[in-house]
Amino acid sequence: MNILMSSSSNGAFMSIIWIVVLFAFMYFFMIRPQQKETKTKNAMLAALAVGDTVLTTSGFYGVVIDIQEDTVIVEFGSNKNCRIPMQKAAIAAVEKPEDAVESK
Repeated sequence: MNILMSSSSNGAFMSIIWIVVLFAFMYFFMIRPQQKETKTKNAMLAALAVGDTVLTTSGFYGVVIDIQEDTVIVEFGSNKNCRIPMQKAAIAAVEKPEDAVESK
């Protein structure tokens, strides 16, 4: 009788270990990379300044004209008349003016 009880407790212990391993796997391969990406995007938006060239999530390139709390005004094209207010969250990438000069 003692042998049966110890084998069932070993089985329960092993299943708990597998559940812990599964959650650790999910954390390191799914949750942690998402958190890193969020931190990177938040840092990018915090460093946003007037004059930066931005790429929006819809694929448009523009230049930041004004920055408010959660809104930026972006000028699109060389027309200088197309200024659109948009949320900061709609910015996918930022290029600083000094970076653009170095790459040319």
